[in-house]
Amino acid sequence: MEKNNVKDIQDTIIALEKQALEQWNNGNPDGFLDLSADDVIYMDPAFANKLEGKKALEDYYETVRGKIKIDQYKMINPTVQVSENLAVLTYNYEVSRDGQTFRMNCTEIYKADTSHQWKIIHTHWSFVQPV
Repeated sequence: MEKNNVKDIQDTIIALEKQALEQWNNGNPDGFLDLSADDVIYMDPAFANKLEGKKALEDYYETVRGKIKIDQYKMINPTVQVSENLAVLTYNYEVSRDGQTFRMNCTEIYKADTSHQWKIIHTHWSFVQPV
């Protein structure tokens, strides 16, 4: 894979994630729903078990639609590893809401579909554990 092409993919993945985060932080999960593949797996410390499939993710997102308002956020040290039609995005996420700051880790696995659109096939959120 050419170095320029890898850089373009990395920039694309980070831009897609930032666009979805902007919507999410204003109570709109549609950015992430649009990016999610039909067979997406979603893991979050809020759940005892993973969510499997876009329908399960849609059902969850409908319960939080309009309820999330993030005052400020940072996507810290995003890294995208690219291999053929897969890209793995990892970053630290810091949000400020109601005078409190929360820190999480995120891993998103993107896959290029048959029309070369990047779709999330796996999401994993975890809390940052203080050292």
